[in-house]
Amino acid sequence: MAQQEWLYGLHAMQAVLEKEPERVIEIFVLKGRDDERLTNIINQARRFGVSVQFCQRKVLDDKVQGEQHQGVVARAKPARVLDESDLDQILATQSNALLLVLDGVTDPHNLGACLRTADAAGVHALVVPKDKSASLTATARKVACGAAETVPLIQVTNLSRTLKHLQQQGLWIVGTAGEAEQLIYDVSLTGPTALVMGAEGKGMRRLTRENCDQLVKLPMAGSVSSLNVSVATGICLYEMVRQRSL
Repeated sequence: MAQQEWLYGLHAMQAVLEKEPERVIEIFVLKGRDDERLTNIINQARRFGVSVQFCQRKVLDDKVQGEQHQGVVARAKPARVLDESDLDQILATQSNALLLVLDGVTDPHNLGACLRTADAAGVHALVVPKDKSASLTATARKVACGAAETVPLIQVTNLSRTLKHLQQQGLWIVGTAGEAEQLIYDVSLTGPTALVMGAEGKGMRRLTRENCDQLVKLPMAGSVSSLNVSVATGICLYEMVRQRSL
């Protein structure tokens, strides 16, 4: 495991300082930039004894290899990776659990967007396989706009086994597939549920699909055959939110 990682972006920086300030080693700030949000981050960092250095834009650009850092970059200790035991602890505290499972989503931008939507929809944890899946990179954290620090990301060794375990814990496993017969709007999603989203193009893997209790789809009226996975995730999660609020 890496001994350190780079974080960047105003939302991500604010979230990590609020939730896990002990991880932040030092912060680099764009020299001459003066706005309230950045000032708050600087003040918060200094309260925790974090070193703050003011740099030219090229120095920041080089640290994050040209990514959009919004004028602030931090060197930080890696976050602890959550696993199956953490998932069990989360389930033990939730009587009506709502989980999001991403199978084979490898783009960190999509992972970050899904985390952001998951946070807004009240998802209790996001589950991904350890292999062939995006992890919590600095890019994912920035796109998540702070949600990476609030929604637990669980990395599991064997996704099929985890889905079976969730079924044993009383969760209904709902997978999304273009060839499904039922629309998501016609299915009851009010109980403890895990929503499984597959990778764009490929969809869910065969074993993942076989471990779903039910397959659903979104209506597609136009000429495109599929939606971006983060967009589809948002639509599905908010249908679940709607049903749960009735």
